Amino acid sequence: MPQVVRSRIRALHGPPPVTPLPHRARSLADRDAVAVLHRAARVLLDALPELTDRLVEALREQEPAYRAAMETEAAEIWQEVHHSLRHNVASLIQPREFREAAHRTSRWIGETRAEQGVPLDAVMHAFRMGGAMVWQDLVDDTARRSPEDTRLLVHVAADVWNFVDEHCAVVAEAYRQAERRLSWRRENRQRLMTAALLDGTARIADLPDAAAMLGLPVHGRYAVLAVAAARRAPHGAGEPPVTLPDDTPALWHSAGELELAIIPLGPASADVEPPAEGEAEPAPTAEPAAGLDLLAAELTAPAGTRTGISSVVEGLASVGDARRLAETALRACPASGGTILLDEHLPAALVVSSPGLGTALAARVLGPLDRLDPADRDVLIETLTAWLDSDGSAQRAGARLYCHRNTVLNRLRRFEQLTGRCLTRPSDAVEVSLALAARRLLVG
Repeated sequence: MPQVVRSRIRALHGPPPVTPLPHRARSLADRDAVAVLHRAARVLLDALPELTDRLVEALREQEPAYRAAMETEAAEIWQEVHHSLRHNVASLIQPREFREAAHRTSRWIGETRAEQGVPLDAVMHAFRMGGAMVWQDLVDDTARRSPEDTRLLVHVAADVWNFVDEHCAVVAEAYRQAERRLSWRRENRQRLMTAALLDGTARIADLPDAAAMLGLPVHGRYAVLAVAAARRAPHGAGEPPVTLPDDTPALWHSAGELELAIIPLGPASADVEPPAEGEAEPAPTAEPAAGLDLLAAELTAPAGTRTGISSVVEGLASVGDARRLAETALRACPASGGTILLDEHLPAALVVSSPGLGTALAARVLGPLDRLDPADRDVLIETLTAWLDSDGSAQRAGARLYCHRNTVLNRLRRFEQLTGRCLTRPSDAVEVSLALAARRLLVG
């Protein structure tokens, strides 16, 4: 009989069935076996503290996850094991009275261990060890007191193991439900904290917690991406709207029609330690925007997607400022799509930052052109834009427009006559450049 019992203990480590076997009609031998089981279980209840001690010690030796917990909460672990054993052993004697209480205890253990981060495998192992120890004590006590009754326990062995498996299933389900709740709370808290950082409403006192939760340095350098996709992915699709260069960390967040990304760019300049005595000075580093140049150049996005990239800001507390700069860059992005790095388009950013003034400037400088035939007006604006983009070179502008340089110069003189502006005067050239940007971005 002991060999049969030991083999059954080893079998406990296999996957348990989710539901117990259906009730079957009991024979006379079964009824006698139940009586033997009840007698041994009552003895077990009287010796419950000793059984608890043995099981706790076995957990300490065989289950590393519980061993670590016992270092800080040994008394709580002992009470938990004792409580579970008392309800479960009592359920073998009076299942109707104690079954629900035993289930509540098992559910509570599953939820508690999930909240503490104890692996589910460790919790299941603990329950199986407890079931094996209870069964072995039942057999040993019966063999010691009434050896002739030991064989009767075979008739209730399946019931006992189904009982153990049933509680393993209860624990596993409670653990997984608690894990899902914890995951949802953690993700929701991360979303709320990310939103607070991007909105600029995060409290200074909360920044260390936010940094630890999101894996971001408090004093690092940051940039923010603002993306307006031509076609939004279905809610919850989980795919970023643009593809960033390899190894670029990004924390994405949905904000209405926009997708925002916090981009950590390394430690703040003040955090860079000076060279030790005797060491050579490090090579000068590029300006912070240099890394963003590479990001803007290698970023890929679906057609029609507009992306704005902020300037670099210092510290997690400044992420809200970076978000506003990124949205300014986004407004300076052409309607047809593209990527705008704010530091490279500051004049356009100035225009879109004050739409009313930008529109007024465009009307004042370029308004006289609206009296022309639309085709004629568009030719002058196209020529002026090409000339400015060519750094004032009529030769290069003509190459862009497939016309002679003299044609370019004639059109520019005509523009000056119509608007009263002199393109060789720096102040007029600045106004014309800003007016063209305003017309392109605000007037259309």
